[in-house]
Amino acid sequence: MSLTTALNNAQAIFNNTGTQSSVVSNNIANAGNADYTRRQAMLTTDMTGAQVVKIARADEPSLQKAFLGSTSDDAAQQRLLKGYEDIQSGTIGGNNNEIAPATYLAALQTAMQTYAGSPSSTTAAQSAINAAQDLSNSLNNATTAVNGIRTDADKEISSDVDSLNSLLQQFQQVNDAVKTATATAGPTSSALSDAMDQRDAVLKQISQIVGVTTVTRPNGDMALYTSGGATLFETIPRQVTFTPTNSYTDGTVGNNVYIDGVALDPGQGANTTAQGSLQAALQVRDDVAPTYQKQLDEIARGLVTMFSEKSSDPSKPTLPGLFNWSGGTVPTDSTAVAGMAGTIAVNPKLITSQGGDPTLLRDGGINNDPSGTPPDTSYTVNTSGDSGYSDLLDSYVTGMDAKMDFDPNAGSDTNASIMNYASDSIGWLEGQRSSANTAAENTSAALSRSSEVYSNQTGVNLDEELTLMMDIEQSYKAGTKILNAVNQMLQSVLDIAS
Repeated sequence: MSLTTALNNAQAIFNNTGTQSSVVSNNIANAGNADYTRRQAMLTTDMTGAQVVKIARADEPSLQKAFLGSTSDDAAQQRLLKGYEDIQSGTIGGNNNEIAPATYLAALQTAMQTYAGSPSSTTAAQSAINAAQDLSNSLNNATTAVNGIRTDADKEISSDVDSLNSLLQQFQQVNDAVKTATATAGPTSSALSDAMDQRDAVLKQISQIVGVTTVTRPNGDMALYTSGGATLFETIPRQVTFTPTNSYTDGTVGNNVYIDGVALDPGQGANTTAQGSLQAALQVRDDVAPTYQKQLDEIARGLVTMFSEKSSDPSKPTLPGLFNWSGGTVPTDSTAVAGMAGTIAVNPKLITSQGGDPTLLRDGGINNDPSGTPPDTSYTVNTSGDSGYSDLLDSYVTGMDAKMDFDPNAGSDTNASIMNYASDSIGWLEGQRSSANTAAENTSAALSRSSEVYSNQTGVNLDEELTLMMDIEQSYKAGTKILNAVNQMLQSVLDIAS
C-alpha cells in the first residue's frame, strides 16, 4: 500500500465517521420524538474503499398502514363511547338511574296505587299529580339533554371538518417538500428524511379524524383516500364541506359531510364501523341519540294513550287526560311521534296551583266542557260523585302493566308494558354502552400494540445508538492510527533526505 493510498483511506474513514456520528447524534437527540423516524448512514465498499452512499430512513409502510388504521379505529370507538356516556349521564344519572324516566314512572305507579287505596285523600291525589309532573319533567329534561348532545356532536363535526381542511393544506406543503427533496437533495442530505417525517406527522393527525389510505407515486408524491374511497388529496387537497346546524330540536335532521363531493357515511353499531372521530360523531348525532330519543317519545306516547279519556258519547273523540302534549291528540298507531317527550306535560286542569282539580284524575271529566249548552259531562266516569270511587284509578294502575305496541324503529321492545319498556330502554342504553366500552378497550389495546411494533421498527433505541456510536469511535481511532503511521513514515523519509 502506498502512502497516498493510506492517506486516502484515512480521509475516507474521517469522512464516513463524521457523517455517521452526525446521523447517530441526530437519532439520539430525537429519541423522545414520536414523529421522528430513525436514520442510518449506509456504507458501500468498492475499489476505492468504503464510503457513505446515502442516509436511509427506517420506512415500514405495512406497519405504518396498520398503525394508521388502529389510530382511526380507536379515535372512532372512543368518540362513540363518549356519546353513550353523555346520554347515560344526561338522561339516566348514576348507577341508581336516579333521573331516568323509568325511575319516575315507577314512582308514579306507586303514587297511583296509594291514591287508588285512598281515593278520598286529597293528599294522595296531590302526590299522584306531583309524581306525574316529575315524570313529565324527566322526559322533557331527557329530550333537552339528547338535543344538547346532538348539538355538541354537530359542533364537533364542524370543528373536525375545519381541522381536516387545515391538515390537508399542511399535507400539500410537506408533500411538495418531499417531492422537491427527492428531486434535488443529495443522497446524504437529511432534507428528504425531515420532510417525510413532517408528512407522516400530518398523516397521523388526519387518521384521527377520518380513516385514510395512502398511495405512493413517483418522485415521492403521495395521494390520500378515505377508507370509503373518497379522494382526500391528489396533487391538491380536496374540499371537505359541511354546513353546521346551530341548535337541535325534536326532529332536526343534521347536514351531511362531503369529501370531494361524496357524502361521508356515519358509523354503525356499538362496535362501530366508523374510522376516525368524524364518522363516529356523525353516528352519535344521526343514529345513537335519535334512536334513544325515539324511545323517550314512545314512553311519552304510551303515557298519553294510557291516561287518555274516552267520552260516553261515541261521537266525541278520545282526548289526552292526565298527560297532554303540544299536539293535543291521542296517537292512534304505534309510531314514535318526534318531539312528544319534549312537550309532554300534566294537564293544567289537574294542577292546583293553576286552578285545577286533582280529583278529576279519580273521577274523569278532564275534557268536559262546562260552557256548553247543556254542559258536556260525557268524559266523567264517576257520575255519582262517590269519594270512595277507585275503578278508574285501578284501571290506570293495571294499564301500566298491560302490554302495548311500540315502534320497532326505536330499537327496543315492540310489545311490552310501559313499565317494562322504560326499564328496557335503560337496558338498551347500558347494553350499547357496555359493548362500546369493551370495543374501546380492544381498539385501545390494538393501537398500543401497533404503535409499539411500529415504534420498535422505526423509532430510536438509545442502547443501539450508543453502541453504534462506540463502533464509530473505534473506526475514527483506526483512522487516526493510520494517519499517525503515515506521518511517521513521511518524517523518516524527510530525515533521510536531510
